[in-house]
This record gives sequence, C-alpha cells and structure tokens, in this order.
Amino acid sequence: MPVMSSTSSATHAPLSSRWQQFYQLTKPRVVQLIVFCAVIGMALAIPGLPQGREWGVIIAATVGIWLVAGAAAAFNCLVEEKIDARMKRTAWRATARGELSHAQTASFSALLCAVGSAILWFFVNPLTMWLTFATFIGYAVIYTVILKPMTPQNIVIGGASGAMPPVLGWAAVRGDVGHEAMLLCLIIFLWTPPHFWALALYRTEDYRKSGLPMLPVTHGADYTKLQIVLYTWVLLAATLLPYLTEMSGWIYLVSAIVLGLMFCAYAIRLWRNYSDELARKTFWFSIWYLSALFAALLVDHYLL
Repeated sequence: MPVMSSTSSATHAPLSSRWQQFYQLTKPRVVQLIVFCAVIGMALAIPGLPQGREWGVIIAATVGIWLVAGAAAAFNCLVEEKIDARMKRTAWRATARGELSHAQTASFSALLCAVGSAILWFFVNPLTMWLTFATFIGYAVIYTVILKPMTPQNIVIGGASGAMPPVLGWAAVRGDVGHEAMLLCLIIFLWTPPHFWALALYRTEDYRKSGLPMLPVTHGADYTKLQIVLYTWVLLAATLLPYLTEMSGWIYLVSAIVLGLMFCAYAIRLWRNYSDELARKTFWFSIWYLSALFAALLVDHYLL
C-alpha cells in the first residue's frame, strides 16, 4: 500500500474523514477496555452505590482517564509510524499512510493529555492525575520507545503500565492505593502476556517484517505457546486472591474458576494443535475473559 503525502492529504481530506482519523489514533477498542477496568476500580472502592459527589468524581475520572489513555495511544501511533506501515494489521492507520503529519499527531496527543490531566487534577485529585500521567509515560515512552524494540520481554515488563487502570480508578475515589486495587493490577499484569502473545502468534510474519523482537520471532512458536500455557495457569491462581483476601464472594469465585479454566483450555489447545484461526480465537476470548472477570467482581460487589 503506497504511503500518501501528508501535505496533499491534509489539503484534500474532508473534515469528517479527518476527525475519524484522529479518533482512530486513540485506539478506541483498547481504550474502552482500559476505561472499563478503571470504572470497576472506582465501583469497588465504594462500599455501596455511589452517592452525591461520588458520581461527579466517577464521571470526571472516567473522562480524564479516557483522554489520557487516548493521548498515549496517539503518541504510540506517532512513534511507530514506520513500523505500522510495514505491518498489514496497522498499515491502514492515518499516521502509517502519511495522512496525518507528525505535528498534527503530536499536537493531538498533547492536547488530549493536557485536558485529561487538568480534569483529573481539578475535579478528581492530584494523586490520580500523577498516577495516570505516569501510566502515559510508562506506555508511550518506556514501553513504546525503549522496551518494545529492545527485548522480547517487552510486553511482560511494559504490561505494568497497562495494568494500572483499576489502581487509577481506586485512587480517584479513595485518594490512595489500596491492596485491593493492586490485586486487580496483578491480574491484568499476568493476563497481558498470554493475551498479546496469542495475537503475536498469528501475526508473526508481520512482526518479523517490522523488525520488532516479539517472542514468536525471537524464540519461536513452540516456546511462545508454552509460555501462554504457563501464564494462564498462574493467572488462574492469581484470580483467586480477591476471594481469599475476602475482597469478593462466591459469585466472583465461581466466575474466576470457570473463566480461568476456559482460558487454560484455549491455551492447551493452542499448544497441542496450533492454527492461526485458534490463535485468533484465543486472542479474542482473552478480551472477553477479562471483561467478564471484572464484570463478575462488580456483580459480586453489589449482590453480596
């Protein structure tokens, strides 16, 4: 696919198309999951239903976290412009096609980050703002610029920033970082490698062309599949901690066991009888898994 000139596209692209291009830079599907996990953190931080001012804090925190997460995604697109252009999965992005200039993308990212940070500072609390900004730096700079092109363990180390949303949500409501929020952070941290490596398995050639040292490229498919199996079992054990620490009840416990065993079953099938189609199904199941797991926490919180 040819790379278009940013100058010519900026002149002729219709306004609706331009807004759509900026919107897609925020990686809306990824950000929706991030915000969902943050909202779960907020809900769990409140003993009962939100009251009065708490609703205002929840709304402001949701908007602020959404904007800063979108800013980090846009910055990621800017940094990985050339890499995205070489990958079939990402070659359609406006930055990869040269339809948005560096200045446009950087300004958009900076604007989202500034507005989101201001909302968090003035309408939530400074702790949440600083934690969210640190998450921005962790993903947009430490992971994207440093770790991703340097080590096949990039997604493991960089997953720490991606695991922060429940902590941000908890801090928004409580003004501190409780051990409950850190347990949720641990769950997402352990979920990230098998989730991402399932994608990397059926996109191995894409990553090979991009020059990124993803695990299937550097260590092969068999090693990657084994790592997915090991991580899913460790993840299953970690998801029991909210129940064992009396943070949740039996509704969550049953859900965590059933969902965890399903994820492990996908991983074992992938290990024993690999196909790109099964890897794709495992990747999409992992997204559904995390959403359902956190939804079970929320249901348990309000019913028990």
